[in-house]
Amino acid sequence: MSVVMGLRIAADPARVVEALNSDPERLRGIAQRSRDAGCIHHRFYANEAGGEVLVVDEWPDAASFLRFFENSPDIGQIMGEAGVTEQPTPVFWRELDTPDKF
Repeated sequence: MSVVMGLRIAADPARVVEALNSDPERLRGIAQRSRDAGCIHHRFYANEAGGEVLVVDEWPDAASFLRFFENSPDIGQIMGEAGVTEQPTPVFWRELDTPDKF
């Protein structure tokens, strides 16, 4: 069963979007490498209160994400461009089988 990874980033969402859009080729390369490494889904979300971005991915397992993340210095470069000063820590979630899911 896959895992959902959440990565909370203390940053201005507008600066994150600006950094992501600054080099489309770099971003396409990262996205392709993540798919090649097993990433199933990937999204960015902005906190409605501001000041925080949440990256939500689905991966086959935590180890696949960690290998990808550790071997992607360009992600750190983008974070630096976005003004991120604190190292974010990924948190992994597994689905619970409950009778009320839909």
